[in-house]
Amino acid sequence: MGNANKLGFWVLTALVVGNMVGSGIFMLPSSLSEAASPAGVISAWLVTGLGVLMTALVFGNLAIRKPNITGGPQIYAKELFKPGSHASTLSGFMSSWGYWIGNLAGNVAMITTFAGYLSTFFPILTSQANWFTIGGFTLKVGNGLTFLVCSLLLWGTHFIILRGIESAGKMNFVATAAKVAGFILFILVGLFAFEKSNILPLMAVRMDEAGHAVGMLSQVNGAAVNTLWAFIGVESAVVFASRARKQTDVKGATILGLFIALGIYIGISTLTMGMLDQNTLIHSDKPLIDAISSFLGPIAGKVLAGIGLISLFGSTIGWLMLSAEVPYQAAKQGLFIPAFKKENKKGLPLFSMIVSNGLGQLFIFSTVSKSISDAFGFVIIIATLSYLVPYFISSIYQLKLVVTGETYKGDRSRITDGMIALLSTIYSVWVIIAGTADIKTFTYGMILLASGLLFYGPLFRRKKEVISERKKALSA
Repeated sequence: MGNANKLGFWVLTALVVGNMVGSGIFMLPSSLSEAASPAGVISAWLVTGLGVLMTALVFGNLAIRKPNITGGPQIYAKELFKPGSHASTLSGFMSSWGYWIGNLAGNVAMITTFAGYLSTFFPILTSQANWFTIGGFTLKVGNGLTFLVCSLLLWGTHFIILRGIESAGKMNFVATAAKVAGFILFILVGLFAFEKSNILPLMAVRMDEAGHAVGMLSQVNGAAVNTLWAFIGVESAVVFASRARKQTDVKGATILGLFIALGIYIGISTLTMGMLDQNTLIHSDKPLIDAISSFLGPIAGKVLAGIGLISLFGSTIGWLMLSAEVPYQAAKQGLFIPAFKKENKKGLPLFSMIVSNGLGQLFIFSTVSKSISDAFGFVIIIATLSYLVPYFISSIYQLKLVVTGETYKGDRSRITDGMIALLSTIYSVWVIIAGTADIKTFTYGMILLASGLLFYGPLFRRKKEVISERKKALSA
């Protein structure tokens, strides 16, 4: 690949920011206000920003010290063990599986957010009227129509991508431009519409499902899982490390992209809390639209909703492509089921796309029994916990390099890198514990991760066959 085809610093930075600032910017103000008071939300952003900064520094450092390992943070799992060993293959598979599951759930979060903003034009999507009843289950009109809209968007985007990656990329570019325009519009309005009374009291009480008061520390714990979702994608420059002009650009782009995204998130989240009262914000399926409509009227809300729909459609294209690419690339490295290497005539991972989107359809069933905001909140917790597996492993791998001294001959940064990796590891463990405090979420998360073991058998058997064939060839 010539240098002209390599990615420069600013392009890598744009990739980081573009992939991080997705569905979260449109839905998080609502889910965060439900989990914590304004003070808890702001504290969660700051703590998460610091924790993700440590993780970003780990990604950047590994990209420089291990430039030959490319494809994303999940790939580092196999490097924790002896090359070619069963443990190396299993860890690489399980890490790729967790990362893939996170992408699948991320797709659904994007798609359900799209449905939420579409309800601005079609309020029937939030209708609580009964549609029909089967046994003890009653399907609401809004839930049923939301399910249909989400399914059509999923498979419609699927076929758009199959038509060609070039046309899909052009659509994504237009959507990104619309996204930036929408953010500028919202921030300008928010600065004038902000009312201090809406954000007070800063340390308001929050209640759990049992009606018990939730303390500030617990509020921050609950909000931290949601805020981490906003930073999923911080590893984007690492995924494209093999295409970077300089490996040092990967680290710089990751850190700068993180700070840009953090500024956007804190700014818009805080402005939204000042534009809507807490009760309205908590129960909103489209918080940004409701916020701007309260100040400028319904027409402005519909304009922003239209921009949001274009943005989310483009983001859906990118996420569906990414979710199919993860198992495809892992399979090419012998870390995933061989069938996922199958391509169509245009070189697209056809089998991976069909399986990924088919499983995504199962996630979409959550909209049948939940409101749009509830479905979004449920899905992002599952997705975030899945992403934490490769994030955690990357931190552990950095610690391994520090302890063994590999790549650190005469390098004075060894202690500093060790402290950063340790903080990143502690942060990952903290969020995992916070996210699995709810037994239901923990159970779903463990089932999704453990389900990967059911598919590891064919991969392991295939690897044994390859090793056996090589031994026979050598002995012949």
